[in-house]
Amino acid sequence: MSGQAAELRYAVRLRVVWKYFGQLCLVLAALTGVTMLVAVLFGDQQMGLRYALVICLLLGLGITLSRLPAPSSMQANEGMVLVALMFLFTPFVMSYPMMASGMDFADALFEAISGVTTTGLSTRATLAGAPAVFLFARSWMQWYGGLGIVILSLGLAMQPGLVAKGLAVTEAEAHDLVGGTRAHARRVLKVYAALTVIGIVGALLTGLGLFDAVLYTFSAVSTGGFAPYDASLGVFAWPAQLWISLLCLAGAVSLAFYHRLYRRRHPMPGDLSQVRALLAAGLLVSLLLAASMRTTTDLPWAAVLHHAPQLAVSAQTTAGFASMPCAELSAGSKLILIFSMLVGGGVSSTAGGFKLLRLLIAIGVFRFILVRTCLPRHAVVEPRLEGRILEGAEIREALLLILLFMAVVALSWLVFVAMGYDPLDSLFEVVSATGTVGLSVGITSSALPSLLKGVLCIDMLMGRLEIIAWLVLLYPGTWFGRRMEVK
Repeated sequence: MSGQAAELRYAVRLRVVWKYFGQLCLVLAALTGVTMLVAVLFGDQQMGLRYALVICLLLGLGITLSRLPAPSSMQANEGMVLVALMFLFTPFVMSYPMMASGMDFADALFEAISGVTTTGLSTRATLAGAPAVFLFARSWMQWYGGLGIVILSLGLAMQPGLVAKGLAVTEAEAHDLVGGTRAHARRVLKVYAALTVIGIVGALLTGLGLFDAVLYTFSAVSTGGFAPYDASLGVFAWPAQLWISLLCLAGAVSLAFYHRLYRRRHPMPGDLSQVRALLAAGLLVSLLLAASMRTTTDLPWAAVLHHAPQLAVSAQTTAGFASMPCAELSAGSKLILIFSMLVGGGVSSTAGGFKLLRLLIAIGVFRFILVRTCLPRHAVVEPRLEGRILEGAEIREALLLILLFMAVVALSWLVFVAMGYDPLDSLFEVVSATGTVGLSVGITSSALPSLLKGVLCIDMLMGRLEIIAWLVLLYPGTWFGRRMEVK
């Protein structure tokens, strides 16, 4: 870092962080109140009491901390620290009520992290006999983890690493980290709520009961994948499976794009590219997976044409629903799904992965390098996407995040292989966790060593906030150095 940059650097102001952390605790208390009401409705006194205690804790923290002096502005590093802290704090406090379902702390924490990060991996051997409140709590955490808590967090923080998760705002709004992004959050939250209502109504029309319709919709629009049955989507007929898959596709599209479409505004650069890329990727993965399944298994064409598109959509949107066990797939089929899960859905959606837009940018840069070799030295050309010139910072961010994703996957995979697990299955599980997908080949279980459970938890958290926020949290300069005066 240059001396000039060091002089301009400001550490986070602790009062600012705690002030807004307290406000987010109040929001989390309200969200937790929904689960407590469900516990009351189902007569589950034990879980209801535990959620009541969590709400009291959150209210105590929230009321106390939110009274701290408010700042006139917020730094980018303060916003990113807030988001990271909320994604650490939320699963820890939610682990306590989830332990009432018979899980120990480690498995309850894993389940809560998987829920809040919208991953969908679970260490439970079976969901048969699981309390209804527990099943609701998992899907509800995915719903507000998919957008609710992120939106409320991003209402306070807006930085490229998190914008890519994505809720990009206008250039004017970007100058006000608190006010402008709050307005944007409200707009996108309306879209999310509308998708949820439409999803529940559609699920009811396909024959699902009210409880199943709510749970599957929560998990589908958040591209989370928690299902109340061991067979995931396998318990339903094709109309319900199709509807849930369509909801997953809807969740993997930029939610801000829906709002602009509703307001009849011009789409942002990259919006249409991402939609086309999502549909093309889903189709391509479906065809490749169908060919692989047909040539390597004894499944008839009818079964192949049923399972391949569903698994392809589930992997590409990072929803994690499955119509058949992934452990039964061939090595080639697993590799196809691995790449699909790694890429994921669109920027500004609830999907995970390193995002289709970044893949398009990387392809555009690669194409530019090839074309440049055929041109004279004095020719002036720029890498473009949909006719728009790609900025240098945009290219660097895209390539950096792809590299960081690959690095996290590689390091996590090496730990699994070093402990004797099958290399391909280990890669599948690690990519599923880092991409916040939830598809599993059976490695994730209660019997998994604690170290590897911890690795998957880190992968889920890293993938959900796209790594940058965690690097900011761990960066010493975030905490030590000059601080801007709190006004």
